[in-house]
Order: sequence, then C-alpha cells, then structure tokens
Amino acid sequence: MNYGHLLAFGGVALLGACAVPPPHVPPGIAARAKRAALTFPETRRGADTDTLFDVRVEDPYRWLEDKASPEVAAWTDVQNAFTRSLLDSWAGRQALQETIQSLLDTGTIGIPQEKKRPDGSTRVFYTKRSGAERQPVLYVRDGFDGRDVPVVDVNALSVDGTTSLDWWVPSPRGNAVAYGLSEGGSEESVLHLARIDAKGRVSAGSEKIPFTRHASLAWVPDETGFYYSRYPVPGTVAPGDEKYFRKIYEHRLGTDGAADTAIFGDGRAKTDSPRVDLSPDGRYVVVTVHMGWQRSEVYIADRKAKTRAFQAVAAGKETLYDALAGEDALYLRTNDGAPNGQLLAIDYAKPSIERARVVVPEGRSALTSVVRVGSRFVLHRLDGASSQVSIVERDGSGERVLSLPAIGTASLGETDDDDTGILHFSSFALPPAVYRFDTKTGAMSAWQGVALTKQLPEIIVEKREAISKDGTAIPFFVVRRKEMPPGPHTTILYGYGGFNVAIPPSFSSRALAVVLSGGVWAQAVLRGGSEFGEAWHRGGMLGNKQNVFDDYLACARDLTKDGTTDAEHLVAMGGSNGGLLVAAAVTQAPELFRAGLSLVPLTDMIRYPLFRIAKLWIPEYGDPLLPDEFPILYAYSPYHQAKSSRYPSMLFTTAESDSRVDPMHARKMAALLQALQTDSTRPVLVRVEKNAGHGAGKPTTKVAQEMVDELGFAFEETGLTPLGWAAH
Repeated sequence: MNYGHLLAFGGVALLGACAVPPPHVPPGIAARAKRAALTFPETRRGADTDTLFDVRVEDPYRWLEDKASPEVAAWTDVQNAFTRSLLDSWAGRQALQETIQSLLDTGTIGIPQEKKRPDGSTRVFYTKRSGAERQPVLYVRDGFDGRDVPVVDVNALSVDGTTSLDWWVPSPRGNAVAYGLSEGGSEESVLHLARIDAKGRVSAGSEKIPFTRHASLAWVPDETGFYYSRYPVPGTVAPGDEKYFRKIYEHRLGTDGAADTAIFGDGRAKTDSPRVDLSPDGRYVVVTVHMGWQRSEVYIADRKAKTRAFQAVAAGKETLYDALAGEDALYLRTNDGAPNGQLLAIDYAKPSIERARVVVPEGRSALTSVVRVGSRFVLHRLDGASSQVSIVERDGSGERVLSLPAIGTASLGETDDDDTGILHFSSFALPPAVYRFDTKTGAMSAWQGVALTKQLPEIIVEKREAISKDGTAIPFFVVRRKEMPPGPHTTILYGYGGFNVAIPPSFSSRALAVVLSGGVWAQAVLRGGSEFGEAWHRGGMLGNKQNVFDDYLACARDLTKDGTTDAEHLVAMGGSNGGLLVAAAVTQAPELFRAGLSLVPLTDMIRYPLFRIAKLWIPEYGDPLLPDEFPILYAYSPYHQAKSSRYPSMLFTTAESDSRVDPMHARKMAALLQALQTDSTRPVLVRVEKNAGHGAGKPTTKVAQEMVDELGFAFEETGLTPLGWAAH
C-alpha cells in the first residue's frame, strides 16, 4: 500500500462539549472538549498464523516486524504524522514545556570514584551535567577540593547531542580512564582511553576497541593493561548472534585491540554474560557469569600460576553471586541459602563456596550492594523499598546505621580512602547530592549536589498498601502537592515489576512535572523487583508473571477506591518491561484507565526471543517454544489477548536505534489496538523516534520533547491544565 498520500493531512478537529464532568472538578482539571470521531491511518491486515502446541496463534501485523521494508517506513511516517497532529495541538503544551525544562535545568551528578596515588594524594572522578548541557561530562579533580578538569565531554562530539558516554573505569592510580562512547542511543560502545599526567592534563590514548557494549573492565595494578568484556566481531558468528557470545579479553596498552586474546568464555552458552574483576594486588582474576536474573556463577584464576586455568568458586546452583575481590579474601554477596542476601568470605588459596564463612548474615531487609572502605564494609539494603545504609567491621560486627536525609535512594561510591565513604542520595523532592561519611563515627557531610532552579511548593510523599489478588500486600508511593482539594485528580500510576530491579523513591523530573502541574504521581512496588529479596523477584517471574499485573491493578483500584482518582483520570505508565506491564494492564482491565503510556514496550510475548538481545530475557519470561511455558506467555501476551473493546487512549513509544527492545512490539500493538478500539474518540497513537535508542544516553533536548509528548498526552486525555511551578 502507498501511504504517501496520507502524509499531508492536517490536525484533527476538536468539537463540542464533553460528557458531564464529575460533581467536583479540582482546579487544573478542565472539562475535556469532546472529540469528533477519529479516523486512524489505515494499516494492512495480514493473514500470518502459527500453530503452537495445538493453539492457532494469529499474527495479522507480522509484516510490521521488517525494519528494512519501505512499506514499514511509510507506515511509520504516516503514524508519526497522525500522532503529531494530536500531540502538537494541545493548548497546555507550552506551560508543561516550561516546567519540564526548568526541572531538567537542575542538572545531574553521578557517583564519584576515588583513586589513591603513589604519593598518598587522591584523584576523584565523577560525572556532572549543568543545566544548559545536553549530556553529563566526566571530570577529574585532585582530591575532593580540587579543580574540575574535563576528561570526556561528549557535548562537543556531536551537533545534536546524541553521542553518549556509556561507561567509564579509572585506572588504579588515576592516571588513565577507559570509557565507552556510542551514537544515537544505540549503546553500541566503542572503547576509548584518556590519560591524565602528573599535572592533571588530559590527552587521548591510542585505544579504540569496538563491540564493547556495557563493558566490564578491570585494570591491572601497574596500569599497563586491563581485562575487559567484548562481543564478537560481525562475521565470526552466525547472523543475529552478534549481541551474544560475550567473552573476557586481555589487553596491553598500546597494542591493537583486534589481536587481544580471549581468556574466558569459549564454550559457554551464547546467552551467558561474564563480568571481570581483579584482586587489588592483581594476582587473581575473578569472573562472574550472569545467566539470567536469578542465577550466576563465579570463577577464579591465579595470574601467578604456570597455567591460568579458571576454576569454579560457585557454580551449578539457581542462585545469585556478586563478587567483591578484596585484598585479604574473595567476598560474595549472595542469596545462596539466604533469599534476602548475605555476605560470604572465601580464601583465595582454597576458593570454594563449600569453604565460605559468613561475614554478614541474612537480615530482615534485602542486601543489594556492598563496598569496602578501608577495614570496614558499607552495606546497602532496601528497607520497605527505600534505602538503608549501614557500616560493619571486617568481621561483620558492630553494625551501625547511617542517618539518611529522607526516605529515598542511596548508592555507594568506590574509594581507596581508609575511613571515609561516598554516598549518592536523592528522593522524590530532593535532587541528587553526594555525601561523604566517616566509617568510624557515621558522621555524614554534603560534598556536592545539584539544585532546583526554583523553590518547590510543599510536597507530600505517602506510602500506602494495596492488596493483590492472592492477598499479598503491595506497597506504593503517592507523591502530591500538600495543598490539593479533594479528588479525583489526574494520577499517573508508574510501575515496572521485573528482572530483579528495584524502583525505589528517587528524584525524577517526570514525576515532579506531574506533581507541579497539579497531578498525582503514584509509584508501585511490584513483585518481580528486588525490593524484598529474591522471593519477591521470583514471585513475579516466569509462571508467576501474572502476579505483577495483578499487583499493579490492585494499586489502580486502591487509588480509585480512596478517591485519589477515578477511571476518567487514571493513567497507566511504564517503560520497557514496564511498557509490557501497561499493555497487559489495559488489555486485562481497560475499564480502570483513561489513558496509557506504554513506552519502548514488549507486547508480543510469543515472538519476542527472535529480536535484538531478547534471548537474554528467556530466564525471566520463559521460552514460548517450550510446551510448559508457551501457555503462560500466551495467556498474558498483550498482542494476542487484546479483544475488541473500549480501550483507554493509548500512546506507544519506541525508537529505531533501540538495541534492546525491538520497535516491532510498539508498531504491532498500536496497529492492533487501532483496529480493536470501539471508542473512536479515544486515540491510539505510536511515536517512533528516528535517532534514539532505548533511553540510555539520550540528550536532554530529546528527553524534554519526549516528556512533553508523553505527559501532555496524559494531561489532555484526563483534562488537566498544568499549573505554574509556584501555583497552589
């Protein structure tokens, strides 16, 4: 079909008065103008079907999977034009744009790393973005009080700001940094090297090693080289396998990376993902192999041995291990025998999990990370989905809890200091800041942070609970202005629920933009995440995935029941695995929501492993080609379970450079719901970004455009006219 003639259509007329508004309409909630019936762009319906385990699986929009097809390109242009005709016509767009830009102008600050130099001084590396910059800059300074020197400023590397700094690892003495750059949000990193001389001057190294996506890298102590992870060179593996078969290589500075030798990974399953570490003295190479989000293995090799053969430290169990190579022992944070996590120590000379001793036993809260500061350990736990940080002695004794600024999210920085740790903190209404703390006394002091451009009105953060279908209590946070009349209010319910990932209370320009505009931000703590340990994760994966959707729907019903919102003002929102969550929620309970924002989503759970890096996700979701797992996936797959219905107004977003979730998911689901939508005044839109990826490394210019489109769509559909920043 030729779509070219459709590209010239103009905006869609908005006519008449809306349906009767609720008895009380809070300030900022305007009566929606009643739309004339929309005519969606025409999409050809195919006849593709598969029969799997005696089930006939229809796939009418399979042709939209072909990214190289001119027909798909033309369809995308038509859909983008249709989407723009609605999004650009919203009257509140400029006011929302101003709020979002002011929030983004707050800037960002990353977690520092501190490296000790031979003379006892230190160098501090960290990233920071000032308000006007589109991307963070990597800086180095001599000590925490030194002068910032840019090491990598990607803002100067591309006109549109789409070159991004994906990762960086400073050398042990602070004389060099290995880092990855990628283009257009692809996350396809190329490894580069920067050198810093004794006077702090930065120069470029000769290294340029491709295929280092999400690289793990460990420097040797004398800084003459490093171990790192790399993906295969195209042509050396079967087509489509270039994002698998990750291995660990050894590199010597000044040599050609193409000649580097693989030291680990040969013969492993293609979906295994190894990471590398070195003991501080450089003697032991430690490799942790991730095999999904509920299993990993640890191997070790002695670099002083005649043959550097790797031996298994912990392998063959359905448990997780996170290695911390200390100077005195190999430490493992693990859920082996401890669903909430414990810290074990293993002798390098006798490296076996059977010989491990417990340093920090399992506690009530989930142990999520551990760093070493001198002779002590700093522990990060999730306590009711928010951060708790404590300090223990080397033997695990004398635990004392740090006093954090608020309920929020802390991250721990790496340091060579003997007694002073580094902590990064933020919360819903507190922008990111970096603190230093004395590990002997627990005293904490602010080092540096970013500041909001204007003073916030008083904001309330409440923690509530909903009861899921099986009786499980599901926490969720509600963020709002203190001064708000009774509801119903435009409420955005955000969730994720998967891959052992926590969604704790942290600073979010998106959440604050909702609250400052007069809406309510609700954030659900769903099973599948790591907030309450491995049992919580397993409660939302594989055959338990429906629990995640039930948890989310329980939160939606609770928000409606208590009057915060209603079915005319509630918006479902999530991205990636959370985009799947939204697509499943609106197909299972369309009557609960007025709008849905399904961002970079998965939607076709029968064909998902065929695209991009999705075979890596089989341990989390399951394999549709297995007879016991196909029925589970098919039962909730949004693309297969959607039926003709009055759906919420929907916005699906995706990006052509997304190297994680294939854009076909958003294309196919949008086409299907356009065909199944029975209320033609409720739009189903798809927004396809041309020069962006899954989200990482996106410049603030694109982030701002994206947020205005997403939130503006939600506000228009629920009748919210954005308040000014300072309005009450």
